[in-house]
Amino acid sequence: MARPDASDAGRASAGAALHRDRQRALHAYEMVAGVQKDRQGDYKIAVNDLGANILRSGLSAAMAELDRQKGGRGGVLLEHLAKAGVSGLDGATRDNLPARMRELDVDSYMLATREMLKVATWLKRAAQATFGDD
Repeated sequence: MARPDASDAGRASAGAALHRDRQRALHAYEMVAGVQKDRQGDYKIAVNDLGANILRSGLSAAMAELDRQKGGRGGVLLEHLAKAGVSGLDGATRDNLPARMRELDVDSYMLATREMLKVATWLKRAAQATFGDD
């Protein structure tokens, strides 16, 4: 009987990661396509800042900043992030995403941070491709 190849497990996990990345890309392009023309400028500013804010200040601070801007440029982005299906934040909404994120345990928070960075990257790419340069 042949021993399972260790590279098979690596290929399987790489395939799952690629599938999740494709799902993030599809989600990003669907969400960005729905941004109203008059809100695209504010959305671009918010989505361009998001990744850097997460890296510089942490996920909690970045979410707090978007929450403060909920009535303006942060609201649409919060909605898109809530719908992204980030681990531990299933069923989150625009209004409760920052609070739900702060309730995560340390391991879940770290995972959510990594996933949110990936979502932010795809949203930024989608905005650049969809809105173009102003």
